[in-house]
Amino acid sequence: MSSNSVKNILILAANPLNTDRLRLDKEVEEIRTTLRLSSNRNRFEIESRGAVRPQDLQPHLYNLKPQIVHFSGHGGGEQGLAFEDDDGKLKLVSTSALANLFKLFAHDVECVLLNACYSQVQAEAICQHIPYVIGMNEAIADTAARKFAEGFYRGIWDGRTIENAFASGVNAIALEGIPEELTPVLLKRSALLKLTEPNTDISLESPEGQVRIDSSFYIASNYEERCYEEIKKLGSLIRIKSPHKMGKSSLMVRVLAHAEQLGYRAVALNLQQTNQKFFNDLDKFMQWFCASVGKPLGVQVKVDEYWDDIFGANDNSTDYFEKYLLKENEPPLVIALDNFDRVFKYADIETDFCGLLRGWYERSRSHPLWGKLRLVIVYSQEPYLQKDINQSPFNVGFPIVLSEFTTAQVKELAARHGLAWTDQDIEQLMGLIGGHPYLVRSALYRIASGDVSLEKFLLTAPTEAGIYSSYLLGHLKALEDYPEVGAAMQKVVTSDRPVRLRSEEAFKLDSMGLVVRVENDVIPRCRLYRQYFGDRLGNNE
Repeated sequence: MSSNSVKNILILAANPLNTDRLRLDKEVEEIRTTLRLSSNRNRFEIESRGAVRPQDLQPHLYNLKPQIVHFSGHGGGEQGLAFEDDDGKLKLVSTSALANLFKLFAHDVECVLLNACYSQVQAEAICQHIPYVIGMNEAIADTAARKFAEGFYRGIWDGRTIENAFASGVNAIALEGIPEELTPVLLKRSALLKLTEPNTDISLESPEGQVRIDSSFYIASNYEERCYEEIKKLGSLIRIKSPHKMGKSSLMVRVLAHAEQLGYRAVALNLQQTNQKFFNDLDKFMQWFCASVGKPLGVQVKVDEYWDDIFGANDNSTDYFEKYLLKENEPPLVIALDNFDRVFKYADIETDFCGLLRGWYERSRSHPLWGKLRLVIVYSQEPYLQKDINQSPFNVGFPIVLSEFTTAQVKELAARHGLAWTDQDIEQLMGLIGGHPYLVRSALYRIASGDVSLEKFLLTAPTEAGIYSSYLLGHLKALEDYPEVGAAMQKVVTSDRPVRLRSEEAFKLDSMGLVVRVENDVIPRCRLYRQYFGDRLGNNE
């Protein structure tokens, strides 16, 4: 496109009647206002369409031929974006359908902006075909979404690159004092994995546990490079969250390995493996924590040499770190706390330990010595009720919520397993299990090993005769142990629409990884769960 031609921006908006109300008209008007104020206003044309239905998407793109496509509305996470049906109610469009839509317009569209909560999943899929795609890695407030759009388009009107315009949008959020500038994510097609030829000279690896540092079966998270940058910052705190078996620990060990390459000291503690006796007494727990950090660093100080009963456990721990671990002549110290969720079962320890970590994070802002400490917290769920947000480490630092594999990543992983699969094979697999990392790796491992064919896998996976038997039975037992949660899951898997649950039940099912949120409602994470739990929970009536 020449510099004198007019660039078209298409804004698609949808706010179904049965979803939270958004001020989408205000967002469009604010974007138009930024264009009216630009000296380059004659070089751009804005077209907006509201109450967009799925069947409207192709006609709008064919007829208007936009270079930038902007979606404004609600996101449904793994399940897609929220459009409207003929009655104005919610109708989700799947991630794969959206990716295939933009594949048709790969030569025309330069950038797609998905200004909707949890839309990074769709951004990753669309970015297989479009040079630049912007999504949101978590929920984003209406005001923050509008401010990002204003800043982004100011950059576009000024003739800046997409990267520069993205930075302008992020800065616009920060200038308003809104703590959501880390929510927008810019993805570039050139940075995506390239599909390799099937590797027939391979040694397969079990999908259980952490993926080895040197493994050829590791698929890097989009957050990995950002983590490497964050860990360099004084007093940084990285929070890695996802349900079990989504790759949290595998990312954690790579962050620690990178820290060691920088010359930092690094210690990993797995709270799930900690002896029960330490959770029965706060002083014992904090003594264990200090000793466990110091031991791999060669610090061997007896408890009675620094522990003073006159002071509390937190004061003693702070004193220990200052005296023995954060000396001025020592390099930075990175501590990773895996399976942090276990702390939430012990109210006294949760209150004091969380308050201590938050206090150390705040201390790094004014005490250079504490800037040496970098924390990585790995967990599946936050406490359901936070006692004091000012004493919590869960609303500060750099948050990461790991997402499922994209179609491109599943293709890549299949090739690494030596499987020459077609697009239809990939679609069949993901149609059942989505992009859940553990489920995908388990399926590819067993199929590549010759234990089961794809056809047999698809038939048996949702049953206790399939490869996920132990995994599914574990979840079933957890649901049976908590009947209210089990009853809630039964509602979800037997409904063909998103279900509104009590907040505590939705929280628990989300933490287990069995559902995904669609605004204030939930749906099953994948068809595997719908089929298996629909059968087993239905038979328990």
